[in-house]
Amino acid sequence: MFRNYLKIALRNLLRHKGYSLINILGLAVGMASCILILLYVHDELSYDQYHENADRVYRVTREWFNSDGTSSLHLGHVAPPIGPLLKNDFPEIVQMARLYSGGTPLLRHGDKIFQENRFFFADPNIFEIFTLPLLKGDPKIALADPNGVVLTPALARKYFGDAEPLGQVLNLDGRADLKVTAILQEVPANSHFHCDFLGSMKLLEQVFGESEFKNWSSNNYATYLLFPKNYQIENFKKAVPDFIGRHHPEGKEAIPKTTLHLQRLTDIHLRSQLDSEIEANGNIVYVYIFSAIAFFLLVIACINFMNLATARSANRAKEVGLRKVVGAERSQLIRQFLGETIVMALLALVLAVVLVEVALPKFNAFAAKALTLRSQSMLFVLASLLGVTLFVGIVAGSYPAFFLSHFQPMAVLKGQRIGSTRSRFRSLLVVFQFAISIILIVGMGIVYNQLEYCRNKNLGLNKEHIVVLPVNSGEEIARRYPDMRNQLLQHPRIASVAASKRVPSGRLLDAAGGKLLDGEKSTPLEFRIANVCVDHNFIPTYGIQMAAGRNFSMEFPTDATEALILNETAVKKIGWASPEVAVDQPFEYGSRRGRIIGVVKDFHYESLHQPITPIVMYLAPQNFNSVSVKIRADRPEDIAATLEFLKQKWQEYRPNFPFQYSFIDERYERLYQSEHRLGQIFGTFSALAVFIACLGLFGLASYTAEQRTKEIGVRKVLGASLGNIVLLLSKEFARLVAVATLVSWPIAYYAMSRWLQEFAYRININQQGGTFLLAAALALVIAWMTVAYQSLRAAQTNPVEALRCE
Repeated sequence: MFRNYLKIALRNLLRHKGYSLINILGLAVGMASCILILLYVHDELSYDQYHENADRVYRVTREWFNSDGTSSLHLGHVAPPIGPLLKNDFPEIVQMARLYSGGTPLLRHGDKIFQENRFFFADPNIFEIFTLPLLKGDPKIALADPNGVVLTPALARKYFGDAEPLGQVLNLDGRADLKVTAILQEVPANSHFHCDFLGSMKLLEQVFGESEFKNWSSNNYATYLLFPKNYQIENFKKAVPDFIGRHHPEGKEAIPKTTLHLQRLTDIHLRSQLDSEIEANGNIVYVYIFSAIAFFLLVIACINFMNLATARSANRAKEVGLRKVVGAERSQLIRQFLGETIVMALLALVLAVVLVEVALPKFNAFAAKALTLRSQSMLFVLASLLGVTLFVGIVAGSYPAFFLSHFQPMAVLKGQRIGSTRSRFRSLLVVFQFAISIILIVGMGIVYNQLEYCRNKNLGLNKEHIVVLPVNSGEEIARRYPDMRNQLLQHPRIASVAASKRVPSGRLLDAAGGKLLDGEKSTPLEFRIANVCVDHNFIPTYGIQMAAGRNFSMEFPTDATEALILNETAVKKIGWASPEVAVDQPFEYGSRRGRIIGVVKDFHYESLHQPITPIVMYLAPQNFNSVSVKIRADRPEDIAATLEFLKQKWQEYRPNFPFQYSFIDERYERLYQSEHRLGQIFGTFSALAVFIACLGLFGLASYTAEQRTKEIGVRKVLGASLGNIVLLLSKEFARLVAVATLVSWPIAYYAMSRWLQEFAYRININQQGGTFLLAAALALVIAWMTVAYQSLRAAQTNPVEALRCE
């Protein structure tokens, strides 16, 4: 029986080649899209799952509050004493370890000198918390020596070639010699942090001193805790206020100002968008969006099959009638039709796998992944492929199977008409298809418009042609900065040079307490005010406008120790009536006691996801870590020539370091990388959704025209024009797309309104009517063009042939 079903299925496929091609191609594209997104989603959900104790590891985070209880800052890093104190106060904690980014140190071995950017310092027991296998060495003693260092095989080959790496020595920034104690297996890609080197936290304790590791203000340490199985985290939450009251320098007064949270290790990548992270994270919202897109693309492909199968039901009515007459039961017919669908789904699967292999390189490029069908997750891939095939086969074939198998043999053998070319169910499915397509097109349009808004919005500063050069504090170049600046300014294409700690496009994470002064009386501010350490030229280099007062000046020596500049938001939060009122007010910030010499107009230091933060700027040359160079560029080659000059000068002042630079406008652009990726996803898969929907519409229009051949012939004989015939056959489908538009608009409006809430500064969706109209018009035009082709063919048929068709 099975062989008979298979033979009939193949015969039907070959007999109706166009119908089969449309169905298989539609199913294949839908399945390929679904498989690609499933690979992406599986990779996102797998982050940090490879750790043996993943379900028992938590990261400690720290949050600060304004006086009204609102959150002002939430960091994924905490102060260095917090981890050891927690381990001491909570005996149930099995283990504690900290990670500290070593920045971009210069490492050398012999004549090999490289600057590395994935160097971390860690507590020796880091290997007891994370599953970080060592290929060589003992994890119990690898970081016990303050001068021990662990590195990956790739970096071992980079420095030592084929020589045995254990026992080799690397010099760190000319300050310490590190001995290789172990070789670490490469950290998997699906990890929330990646390292090439692990140095010992004990070395930092020696270098920074005891004061750093008792400092509650140095929140730069990622701290992880390993708890026993089935530990009740609520117990920890309840004990946090008492813990802070016992250990914070301010005692119990600090309890309403700051708190600690525990965050599951496996939640960090997708559910953590804190103000500081080791690496950029994903977003669980995007996982939901992509999963929904995959599901709906697959459903659209299934709808095509259901539509065409039910539309062609009359052609198989006699077959069903004859089978029932000779004794076939309904269950057998259902199995037959489902079997045919599954055969078609298997053929589509083969084509889908080919499409996935072809598309994966480009998909990986814009998704920043290394996904493959031949991965360690092969079991998941095979299960996904089988699941997708069965889903398509059963869902796409269920309605046609039940629909065809219910035919009464007497009715069909007498030639009574079965089904209708204007089935309400088919119309509903077409509406659903195009509604999903229009939603995706609207989503793509809104994302594009928001990105254009971010790109073109006046940020309150000049970001064009500004090059940022990194400097490590304490380097010779930092001490020789005035001389270097003067030499750079001699170049005719360099307009300005400035130094600062952090540059615009970064996060404003540094802050200290501000106080209003009235004689000997001081009043602490009840909100967080971030600081930016700058030099005299920072404000003019970035074209930041003064709202009142003046900039820092070399003519006033006291500016170096007393002068402070606020932004307009800080002035408003303090409660001063205007920037002019703020000028010359006494003010204390951290350990600096002085006066407000000026107020700058508000500018967007951070991305438009963040509201403008209250800012205070002051001179602090000892903290500079960036040099900003403004280039006069009338032609592209001006930039290239100036960069070459900068490279030469940089090598004079910073020998052995590679020349690294970035442009401020590109840094701002990277702030919206995930949104760019989302827009590409929407664009790609909305095009695929429209393509799949049009495939079904093409087949349905073809069948409708075929069923109405005689009617078209009669109308032409009676004088109907070509335009009349095309309009007759097209208007029904146009009406369905119009209904789909009305259904899709409210859904798209709601979904994109929610997405826009992620931006503090955003487009007004109520003013995006053009995007919604364009999406509907695009869908209507594409649908009409699809149907018009078949309509024109039918309308151009010789009426004599049309009247003889039966």
